[in-house]
Amino acid sequence: MEQIGIGRKIEILRQEHRDLDAAIESMADDPAADQLALARLKKRKLRLRDEIAMLEDQLIPDIIA
Repeated sequence: MEQIGIGRKIEILRQEHRDLDAAIESMADDPAADQLALARLKKRKLRLRDEIAMLEDQLIPDIIA
């Protein structure tokens, strides 16, 4: 993937991560919230974080010492 494409994908994933964070926070404040749905949102957020980290690693060139 090109660096511009990777950078754009990272921004999209970061926005989705922020949206999930807001949704999780909102659900956590509601005592009647579906705990299974809340757990699924948290897992999705963690997967996004991992995907973002993997893409950021692709942007950093390998340094051969």
